[in-house]
This record gives sequence, C-alpha cells and structure tokens, in this order.
Amino acid sequence: MTPAKESEIIEITDRDTDWNRFFKNRYKKELDEISREYPYKRSLYINYHDIESFGKTGIQLADELLENPGKVIGDIRDAIRTHRLIKTRKKEEQPDINIRFTNLPRKIAIREIRSDHIGKFISVEGILRKTTEVRPRITLAVFRCPSGHRTVKAQSYGSFVEPDGCQADGCTQKKLELIPRFSRFVDSQKLRIQESPEGLRGGEQPQTIDLDVTDDICGIVAPGDRIVVNGILRSIQRNSYGSKSTIFDIYIECNSIEVAEKEFEEVNISEEDEKEIISLSQDPNIYRKIAHSIAPTIYGVDDVKDAISLQLFGGIAKEMPDGSRLRGDIHVLLIGDPGIAKSQMLRYVVRLSPRAIYTSGQSTTSAGLTATAVKDEFGDGRWTLEAGALVLADMGVACVDEMDKMDKHDRSALHEAMEQQSISIAKAGITATLKSRCALLGAANPKYGRFDDFAPIGDQIDMPASLLSRFDLIFVLADKPEHERDLAIAEHILKAHSVGELIAQHTREPIPGIDEDYITEQLKPVTPEIDPVLFRKYVAYAKRNCFPRLKDEARDALITYYMKLRDLADANKPVPVTARQLEAIVRLAEASARIRLSSEIEKTDAERVITIIDTCLRQVAYDPSSGTFDIDILATGVSKSKRDLIRTIKQSIRDIADENGRAHKPDIIELVRQQGFDRDEVERQIAAMLRSGEAMEPKLNIIKLI
Repeated sequence: MTPAKESEIIEITDRDTDWNRFFKNRYKKELDEISREYPYKRSLYINYHDIESFGKTGIQLADELLENPGKVIGDIRDAIRTHRLIKTRKKEEQPDINIRFTNLPRKIAIREIRSDHIGKFISVEGILRKTTEVRPRITLAVFRCPSGHRTVKAQSYGSFVEPDGCQADGCTQKKLELIPRFSRFVDSQKLRIQESPEGLRGGEQPQTIDLDVTDDICGIVAPGDRIVVNGILRSIQRNSYGSKSTIFDIYIECNSIEVAEKEFEEVNISEEDEKEIISLSQDPNIYRKIAHSIAPTIYGVDDVKDAISLQLFGGIAKEMPDGSRLRGDIHVLLIGDPGIAKSQMLRYVVRLSPRAIYTSGQSTTSAGLTATAVKDEFGDGRWTLEAGALVLADMGVACVDEMDKMDKHDRSALHEAMEQQSISIAKAGITATLKSRCALLGAANPKYGRFDDFAPIGDQIDMPASLLSRFDLIFVLADKPEHERDLAIAEHILKAHSVGELIAQHTREPIPGIDEDYITEQLKPVTPEIDPVLFRKYVAYAKRNCFPRLKDEARDALITYYMKLRDLADANKPVPVTARQLEAIVRLAEASARIRLSSEIEKTDAERVITIIDTCLRQVAYDPSSGTFDIDILATGVSKSKRDLIRTIKQSIRDIADENGRAHKPDIIELVRQQGFDRDEVERQIAAMLRSGEAMEPKLNIIKLI
C-alpha cells in the first residue's frame, strides 16, 4: 500500500478543522436543534452564502462544493461525527443526517446543461410537471444463502443488483434470498420539472429533466409548483435493444428543493427597469399606451384590449378569516366570427404575460387542461400525478383557444379551476388538490359558424351557462360590413404587410433612398408603445408590489351602479345583475388601480370598469324581447322572457287539451299570441320544444307534452 503524502494528510485534517470551525461559528443553533429532535429532524440546511462569506477558507469550501459535492458532503459528515457536533439521546448512536444546501449563486437553464456539469453541484429552476407516489427504495440490500451466511450489497439509482454468490469464505452458494428486515430503505420519489414559459423565446418548446428525490424532502411539492432544485447532476447509460448505448441520460440527484413563494420571483427587474416602470405609471396616457401595446397589428377592438390589459394586471386574491378565498384573477371570453384575429390576440397575450400557457381546445382533453393520475414508464409502475395547462399557468394566464370545439366532458373540468382556482384529483388511491390560480382568456366561435342578427345571442353560444357565468367579461365580436371601419382595417392590414416587406427587403439589400429613420417612421402604427420585455416586467412589478384598496368615492360609485341595475328588477321583470357581477367589477377596479401602481382605487377606476361591464352586458345579457338586462341569459342560458313564453305555451297546451281532449297547434299559437307574445316567436319555440323532446307531435298539428 502506497503511503499518503504529508500534504494530503494535512489537507484532510485542515478540511475537518475548517468545517468544525464553520459549524461552531455559524450553525451551532441548527445543530443543537437537530440534536434535540433527531431522528424526526434529520436534515441540516446550509446557506451557500454563509459558506462563501466565511473568509478565504469559506471561498475555498464553496468552490469545492460546486466542483466536488460528493467529497464535500462526506467531509461534512466526517467532521460532524469526529467532533460530536450532534449529540443524540443515545450516546453510542452515530446520527445519519442529510446535508442540504440552498441559495446557490447561479441557476442553470435546463437547456444549457452539458456534459461538463456531470458530477457537479448545480441549481435549476422550473415548473414541476410530474410527480410519482412516495415509495421505499432499497439502498443497502442484505442477502442470505441457504447456509445462513449474510451478504451485503449497496444499491444505487436504477436497477436492482444482486451479488453473484455468497461472499462468505469457503461458501459456494449461488442462490441468495433478500432479507428486507435487515436491509436499509429510504423514501424515494421521482419528479420531472420543465422550463418556465417566461424564460423561453417565441416558438421554443420547454425542456425537462428528471429529479431523484429521497428521504425527508419527498412529497413536499405538487405539480404546478415553481421550484428551485439544488443537486448533483448524474448520468445513467441507456440500453438499446439489450445492448449498452454510448448515449447517457442525465438526471439530478436532488439535494434540496426551494419553493418560490414570491409572485413572479423569477422575473428579474433592475433598478433602471423599476425607475422606468414608475415613470410609465405616472403617465396620464398610461391606459392608452398599455392597450396600444397589446397586439398593435390588430386594428380596433379597443374595448377588448382594455379588458385584456386589466386581466394581465389582475385583481387581488383575498384570504378570509374563515379560511375561504376570493379570487383576484379575471376571466375573459372572446366569442366572434372567424377571421376576427381572436387566436392572434391570445398568442400575443402569451408573449406579454410574465407567465402564460397557450392551448387549443380542439386538441386538449380534460386531463391536458387540469391534471391527471396515470401509470406510465416515468413512474416505473407507480402512479404519476401530471399537471395540465391550468396548473402550469398558476399565478399567470391560461389562453384556451377553440373552446367551442371542446368535448362537453372536457369543458366541465374547467368549473372548479375557474371559480375555486384549484383542481381536485381522486384516482387510484391518490387524493390531491393542485393550485390553478390563473386568469383564463378563452376564444370561441358561434354555434353556427357566424352570428345571426335575428337570433338571440344566448342561443348562438355553444357553451353551458354554468361555464359562461364564471367569466367576468364576455365580448361578442361580430364581423358586420361597415364601410368606414372596413376601410380603416384594410389600410391597417396592408400597412402592416408593406412594412414587413420593407424590412425583409432592406435586411437583405439596402434600398436606395430608404434609411433607418424612414423605416422607423413606417413602423410606428404597428409598433407597441411599450416594449414587450418592459411590459412583462411592468406586469410582474405591479402584481408583486401593488395591493390597492377601495376609497369611499369608488365604493359609492360601484354600489350606486349595482343598485341602479338591481332596482330595475321586480317580481315580473328579469334579474339584471347578481353579486357575482359585483365581485367582477371589484376585481376590474383593483386591476385598473394596479396599472397606475396606485395604493388606492379611485372613482375614475370605478367609472372605467363600469363602462367595460356595460359594454359586455349589452352584448350578451341584453334581452331584446323585454328591452332590459337579464343576467339569466348567462346564468341559466334562458332569458326570463323566454322562460315566460315556454311556461305560457305549456299551460296553453294543457288548457286546450283539458277542454277539447287534444291541443291543435294553430289553437295553441293563437291562445299564446293573445297573451302578448309574437306569433313567429311562439312558432319557433314550439319547434324548439319538439326538437328537445319537451313536447311531441303524434299526429300532424297535434301537440302533446311529454
């Protein structure tokens, strides 16, 4: 055996002494706490900054941790044992504790992980996409041969490895039996995180990496959580058709998990950014600037852009003393004819929001939208909990296109996610509640492709009333020919195309007589007034720091508006608005104040959102038959005037049948018409009742209720 060099002995001794000094100086309290609570508390969390700031020695120790984490963790355990830094109740017991590190200086993007990082200590942040159940994993397997000898085999990550035979001297037994009772197990869990969407450039797909989690940090996070993972990058060889491949997969041997607690913590806002944001918030034209920064290539639809700007900033989520939660996120639905640029609007919002997910209802299932429990290869036979789009968009915006193309069952999954802002899973013994605290921006087409001016709006929206009622704002975007407006749209579209052609041509070969100033001038109509990067930071800053409260003047204005609409109703008139709309108005007013970074909601905020609410109500909750607002069109899908008509038709059928033995259709129509209803409406409603199965026509013009 080659004797160790003196320098090596000194280094080992020095490291032992260095860690001993560090712990006694910085972590005595934490070690004493583990001494008292071991084995219930068996992890020592060390802040990387504390090591780095421990003089010159600390800098060396910190560098060693990043370069050779396995050795450093071993050194720390040796120092704790050698110097008896943890004293348990049983003096002879050697405590086996986990050494965990937090607050590493630099985070590596998942897509930037390379072979150079293998074996190094790294820090990665992202969204938790998948989690398996927590199950025991064997780390030290004890085997027994038929002769009674025991053989110990350490197990690493991956496949179970059995010894070739009994290791006892002189024993030739090959058949060994595992003895679980004497083997050592540890809790284990497998996680998969993906890159946060806010860190991606347009068109990039988020990349993922798997995590191997053990012991007391198992089961502490759920899909959808934003986490920072600190650990050692490991590699494992692939097997291809039974032979070993030259390609290796990578995973992180998780040392610690930090859950992001602050909203939009990952958005980096510098002092210069903050000054610019505060300056923008004080601009008297800030609302116009923000609206014009949303999809500037789309002409008009200013009321929709105003609503989306409020949605991006959002209201304030409130935790009540009784434990209930009032959502602050604003849900917006755009229902419009084809070619109105709804999808383009949604995709632009994904670019602007600090955190957003885009999905299409045509190709999305309820599991893809919410969450699901599955048994797949990832979990090695275990059940895996996988987050859907609404969970991944937690604390952001979920943009769902083509909502009218979704299956009814898939759409029903949105109910809990939109109102309670949580998603409950109960499957295969897994019971979990995931967070979906996101605003929903949806887009849909009318039931029959285009809006019909002569049919009620409610009949043309192919979505259940229970879902529609959960949207704070619903906009109807009808493509109606209008000379002045159409001319302006045509000029705007052609302007955008000509500017694009000019840029494409100029980048390849300079055009004589055209300089950068000319191009900049031509770009103005389609250039956002606030740069998208700064816009994202503005939204993140407002949601992180601004929590306005209602001033008395604003409160009075909201109450006056609400009561004015409620007072329109009586026993024989429809209900114009409910408390659900009042809550929506409050959320919108909070968002309006947030845009100004104001700590108070002014009367002007209330007036601004009342105008937007009025616009929406006139589009989707106005009953032309009664000439009033009727929120039942959204809440139940049927207006009060229509309910009255159906009730009158049914009663007329009964009355005529009681008198004549059967009810003839012309008699029914005439009797209902005499009670003040339009003949065409009556005929349409009878036809609808026959289609829906509420009534039948056993013989020509004979109507019978079912």
